[in-house]
Amino acid sequence: MGYIRSSAIWAAKHDPISLRLTLWFKDGGHPYDYFGVPRRVYQGLLTASSAGSYFNAYIRDQYSA
Repeated sequence: MGYIRSSAIWAAKHDPISLRLTLWFKDGGHPYDYFGVPRRVYQGLLTASSAGSYFNAYIRDQYSA
């Protein structure tokens, strides 16, 4: 699991076999799953200067939840 320095997201986990990305948001109580997410997108989230902006641009409306 990767912990993220962000005002919106506190952690992310990626399963390379199922391509499931699980995110924990700071204002939510339960994790959210996104399906079909390649590892490169997960790695991009971990290294983004703004995880919230990266999520909005590359994950939110791109992958089924």
